[in-house]
Amino acid sequence: MQRLQRVSLRDQALVIVRQAIVSGEIGPNEIYSASALASRLGVSNSPVREAMLTLVNQGILEPVRNRGFRIVPISEHDLDEIGEMRRMLEIPGVAALVERASDRDIEALRPVATEIETAARSGDIPVFLEADRRFHLGLLELGGNSRLVETVAQLRDQTRLYGVSALAEQGTLQQTAPEHFEILDALLARDVAGVEEVMTRHLDHVRGEWAARTPESASRAGSAPSS
Repeated sequence: MQRLQRVSLRDQALVIVRQAIVSGEIGPNEIYSASALASRLGVSNSPVREAMLTLVNQGILEPVRNRGFRIVPISEHDLDEIGEMRRMLEIPGVAALVERASDRDIEALRPVATEIETAARSGDIPVFLEADRRFHLGLLELGGNSRLVETVAQLRDQTRLYGVSALAEQGTLQQTAPEHFEILDALLARDVAGVEEVMTRHLDHVRGEWAARTPESASRAGSAPSS
């Protein structure tokens, strides 16, 4: 895990713990105490505990009396439902930007796409996940529907990308990173069909490769997640 800087410690803790859960660094079937995580992050217990209670409120963690917190279990069926909901919400939400978003606002996200590509190339998973989140939620924010952004953010947080570390080592993240530029280019071309195509392909990677198996099913299969 990264160490925290002493600015907005609760918010930083929330970002880092959430990333660790999504990437599988914090795994299921284990109990984590706020004090132990705070020690790893180099801060006091309070901001980490506040961050973990926020994740409890979001249904991502659950408290274990007098012991700490653990991840709420998620099944293959859960991941399928999350993937379906993301396709239902994000594809039309982004496609609508063809008529709603200005060239300037769309171009403002290009540096974030570059961050994603750089992080994918270097295998920096925390930076990749943070920039990817910022890119996709930033796109949806251009539509002006705050409830849509909040719902998609919660769906993203409920996903478990158990295979993302292996995919970084295999170079798969480098292959999918350019799709962020494709999304921007299709929007700038005012190509609704193009936006829908690349968004569908991009979200299929999340479910088909990045979150293809829970740890239990991956163990049974004896191989890393694949499409």
